Amino acid sequence: MTWMGKVVGGTIGFALGGPLGAVAGAAFGHMFDDGSNQNLLTKNQSVLSPDERSQMAFFIASFSMLAKLIKVDGQVNEAELKSVQGFMARDLQLNASSQQAAEDIFNAALNTPESFESFAVQFYQHFHAQPQLLELMIDILLRVSLADGSINANEEKLIKSAVHIFQFSDAAYHNLKSRYVSDSDRYYTILGCLKNDSDAQIKSRYRSLVRDYHPDTIASKGLPEEFIKFANDKFQEIHEAYDMVKKERNL
Repeated sequence: MTWMGKVVGGTIGFALGGPLGAVAGAAFGHMFDDGSNQNLLTKNQSVLSPDERSQMAFFIASFSMLAKLIKVDGQVNEAELKSVQGFMARDLQLNASSQQAAEDIFNAALNTPESFESFAVQFYQHFHAQPQLLELMIDILLRVSLADGSINANEEKLIKSAVHIFQFSDAAYHNLKSRYVSDSDRYYTILGCLKNDSDAQIKSRYRSLVRDYHPDTIASKGLPEEFIKFANDKFQEIHEAYDMVKKERNL
């Protein structure tokens, strides 16, 4: 019997402390404590194996963090719910009982006062020695947030907070994100535009960036040489992005 069967069947006495314990208690009931103990603590060490305890922590953290992610704007819409449900069914292929448990965790996390960051911190405390699992969590957050083809600024801010807590580099994050963002989207991002912006809006933004990053403008700021080179590279990147957008739009 897996940890899920033991939890759903109420046959274990397992206390999961901290913010995740609070969500577990709300989702599964009295066999959990109120989150006042240390991060991961068993009342009976023989009930769950170490692997089962880790699986449980990962599962609860995943749906707790996803709940806070899609509620970042203050409310949850139907499209966002479908993206999480799609992840459960399509990517994880959960059976009926596991999906119900995931939904219970998700709903409990939606209503808890605990923050996204508090869940991320506890997750890191448990999995800090397993970077592949930390990366997987970031991948999950990106996959769900980008399910509709874009990610809003508030969602990305939360994801980046997890990236910081997990001690990932910006380069590692961008490599993960690039798995889900097409080249054409990347060009719009470089220009600071949205794909549905008008031609006039994109042209205006491009001209503004060219002024800001023109080598003469940068040189006049008295900035370090290293930053000037960075700005020149950025200037070239802006030109290349605009050229690609023009080709895409037949401008």
